[in-house]
Amino acid sequence: MTLFGTIRAPRELIFGSGQRDALGNVAAKLGQRALVVTDERLAGDADFRAMIVQLEAAGVAVRVDGSTLPDVPIETAVASAEAARDFAPDLVIGIGGGSCLDMAKCVAILLTHGGKPQDYYGEFMVPDPVMPLIAVPTTAGTGSEVTPVAVLSDSARQLKVGISSPYIIPTVSICDPDLTLTCPGSLTAIAGADALTHAIEAFTAIRRAPAPGLAQERVFVGKNATSDHFALTAIGLLWEGLEAACTNGSDANARAKVMLGATTAGLAFGVAGTAAAHAIQYPVGALTHTPHGAGVACLMPYVMAWNAPVIAPELEQIAGAIGLQSGAEVVPAIAALFGRIGIPSTLRELGLAEDRLDWVAEQSCGIARLIQNNPRPLSPEDMQKLVRAAFHGELAVLETN
Repeated sequence: MTLFGTIRAPRELIFGSGQRDALGNVAAKLGQRALVVTDERLAGDADFRAMIVQLEAAGVAVRVDGSTLPDVPIETAVASAEAARDFAPDLVIGIGGGSCLDMAKCVAILLTHGGKPQDYYGEFMVPDPVMPLIAVPTTAGTGSEVTPVAVLSDSARQLKVGISSPYIIPTVSICDPDLTLTCPGSLTAIAGADALTHAIEAFTAIRRAPAPGLAQERVFVGKNATSDHFALTAIGLLWEGLEAACTNGSDANARAKVMLGATTAGLAFGVAGTAAAHAIQYPVGALTHTPHGAGVACLMPYVMAWNAPVIAPELEQIAGAIGLQSGAEVVPAIAALFGRIGIPSTLRELGLAEDRLDWVAEQSCGIARLIQNNPRPLSPEDMQKLVRAAFHGELAVLETN
């Protein structure tokens, strides 16, 4: 195998307890007028207000936009950018969960380049760099603080959509796990399971021939030497920390492992991409309105079981990273972990109606970017089989195929 790798990451990544206190100094080097994008709840939080005070003390003029909604409806991003134009920001700071960071990315695009979010759907559609962007995550899950992706909700399409461009990777990310200490156990579980799914799908994605120019033709190039390093690191950290963080939210060591796991998972899938679990979750999420992390984690064991015949070496490496004896133990172990932290084990439990299974399978096959990244091909018939197994909880059916 020819070694090939690529890394797309923030210019600076700062990780550690208390590092949020660096925000003022970091921001002052990047701009003078900061639009701070967050949500309504966080806008009144004491830690958030302390960060605003830091920014102002560093000489940065600040406007706070607390309008972020879950899953970022495109209309809210448009409204946010329009409302900010009279302030004329030269820096955007996203503080919050993945939706806040994705909202900040989209607003930065619109403030820099104009137009509407739909103009930038897909890969490499952002024409040039956006204004400086700082990400400060307060949950540990999406990895948006390091990825070239902003996920939005388009009501006209009744699906989530993505803007994928290296230009929207934050300039600086400040990852302080102390900001997650008050995150409720259920949200910790959903976000952390999302991160573990990112890492597994990146590690088991298709490996493409490393033709020169591959990284310029695709934002997501498939698994490679550098993404594998980040993915396997993330899997180990999340295996060690996630259940403990869900059980005891004040466990600072577990919180740090989970946040670093989410960030390194983001560094992995930000170049390798994700695959079938994410493809199926898009239509499932549109129908059930359940959290993204719960959906992809519910699907992950089934997708791993389907892919098992072609990812045996990766399953052995995962086994080594999480202290198991063999790759055959990995899928049931991951499924059991998700069960212990409260992730639904079937699409039925997520609330999907059985009469929508064929529609879900059809829509999933249409998300070509993700399906093409899956290591084992999925025909429409195969996708129906996979979706039905995930609905009925029939892992064994996939393991024998």
